[in-house]
Amino acid sequence: MNLANIKYAYFLGIGGIGMSAIARYFNHIGVQVWGYDKTETPLTQNLVAEGISIHYTEDLNLLQALPISTQNTLVVLTPAIPKAHQEWAWFIQKQFTIQKRAEVLGILSQSSLTIGIAGTHGKTTTSCLLAHLLTQSSIKCNAFLGGIASNYDSNLLLHPQADSLPLNKQFTVVEADEFDRSFLTLTPYFAAITSTDADHLDIYGNHSEMQESFLAYANKLRSDGTLLVKYDLGIIAQLSGNFKTYGLNPNAQIYAHNIRINEAEHLFDLVLENGVIIENLSLGIPGLHNVENAVAASAIALMCGVNEEELRFGLMSFKGVKRRFEYRIKNEKQVFIDDYAHHPTEIRAILNSVKKMYPHKKLVVAFQPHLFSRTRDFMDEFADSLSLADAVYLLPIYPARELPIEGVNSDLLLDKISCKEKALLDKPSLIDKIVGLNPELFVCLGAGDIDALVQPIERGLLNR
Repeated sequence: MNLANIKYAYFLGIGGIGMSAIARYFNHIGVQVWGYDKTETPLTQNLVAEGISIHYTEDLNLLQALPISTQNTLVVLTPAIPKAHQEWAWFIQKQFTIQKRAEVLGILSQSSLTIGIAGTHGKTTTSCLLAHLLTQSSIKCNAFLGGIASNYDSNLLLHPQADSLPLNKQFTVVEADEFDRSFLTLTPYFAAITSTDADHLDIYGNHSEMQESFLAYANKLRSDGTLLVKYDLGIIAQLSGNFKTYGLNPNAQIYAHNIRINEAEHLFDLVLENGVIIENLSLGIPGLHNVENAVAASAIALMCGVNEEELRFGLMSFKGVKRRFEYRIKNEKQVFIDDYAHHPTEIRAILNSVKKMYPHKKLVVAFQPHLFSRTRDFMDEFADSLSLADAVYLLPIYPARELPIEGVNSDLLLDKISCKEKALLDKPSLIDKIVGLNPELFVCLGAGDIDALVQPIERGLLNR
């Protein structure tokens, strides 16, 4: 694919967080962009406001009316698009160049020093924090992110100074996605692996196959590069090349020490492998798991050339990522947190953090399971993690790319949750229930379309 020949780009699944970042990039460099997505969301609305044309029904007449050709048009595809999609079939029939999102990202990142952040959990916050640390420093970077960085209200960061630097000084931060083995298109200079918990078993079949994929990603590291890997991951014994361990454990080469909570925020000392300690760092977002993410981001930032003063300011000024431990309401009477968590490990991490931060408040949780296969594969683990709450309200499973699986539903999950206050509700009833309860501590969780309920619930609670 020669980008110089691309005049038009069409995105199948443009509303995906990774897809939209690339769409924004093409729009930025003057390529005319169109796209399809199943559902209109605040993200697609923002893309339209930026000049990108989007529609929400499969429409071959629209495609035929566009001024596109096989010579000047790139079609970008997300793996979430079903194989029976009419527009995808049309592009195949007409022999357009079709690239997966990951393939395009790999091409876009080839001309700079790629920093790839991988992991089944933690990669979005870590990559957004690292991009912020570099952007706020003298180093600068470009970034294709897997979440909306709150400091910039975008998942695409483009800095003019980064483009003006020599190629061996340009950094591009990317979220290296393990789904569909997408991250194997990257050749990172710096990389991190934050976690390798079992997930996407509909793709990998079993946990060991998924871990093999992470090992393959580690082997994609440039020969002069460095990998950061969380201290307790099982793949460490099989790693070769230049890698360093990090975490909260003092046995790691780089770790957080003297962690304490101050008004729902975390302070810590960063211990580096050379014995240097950077004391009293303040992280601008809550959560013990985010301290761990901050260790990885800080270590890479320092290796890129960020100095201690820049690191200190960057950590303190980081506002987080939309739908990652995002406060929607935070006052003396009420706390409402929204989070993208959709795996039992993620749910357990955020609920444990919330309970430690607000130990005397009743914790009410709303959760929308994501994918029938994930719910089936981790049914007991979901039940255990959700049982940390005092009350749980479930939505039906969000199918995404899947068809229903017989016998797998939210009713079965609800039965396994041990807390006494629990119910399965539809979306309007969930809004009414939470607003009626007016909980002092409420957490909304899920990666499907539960995010569409966040604003109505927030408005309802604020208007009581």
